[in-house]
Amino acid sequence: MNRKKLQKLAESLCKTAKHFNRYEVECLINLFNNLEVEPSDRHAAVGLDRNSFRNILHDTFGMTDDMIMDRDCFEVYDLNSDGYISREEMFHMLKNSLLKQPSEEDPDEGIKDLVEITLKKMDYDHDGKLSYVDFEKAVRDENLLLEAFGPCLPDMKCRMAFEVQAFQNTAEL
Repeated sequence: MNRKKLQKLAESLCKTAKHFNRYEVECLINLFNNLEVEPSDRHAAVGLDRNSFRNILHDTFGMTDDMIMDRDCFEVYDLNSDGYISREEMFHMLKNSLLKQPSEEDPDEGIKDLVEITLKKMDYDHDGKLSYVDFEKAVRDENLLLEAFGPCLPDMKCRMAFEVQAFQNTAEL
């Protein structure tokens, strides 16, 4: 892609990409162009197919969990794909992400308490479940809530290494 075409595309995308400046958009476009591959099916469009994307998540970020690699952050937690994270889904995710502590108290009671605390913090419309709108507002206000039910993004060390490499490679173009 020539420089003029890149700048025009970046300018166009900057109008809707609220969290990226023009330089970052140009870097992302260059990065995508470097990652795109020829599809195995001659009728498919050139681009980044699902398998290539999964390979990048695995090779670059060390992600191996199929459920996480197949979904975005909200969908990782919305186990039944009904558009909401219910109390039961929260309980399931928290139960799997917490270490078991030997105590006289029923461990499920502690998890139920955490579910209630989480709902108080994230359920903005007070309907007893998290919609995508609730989830998005909560994680925008407090980034740590993004992984409240267990990790769904690569760790910081992998993300930083990727950013350094991506911006270095695109600056060379």
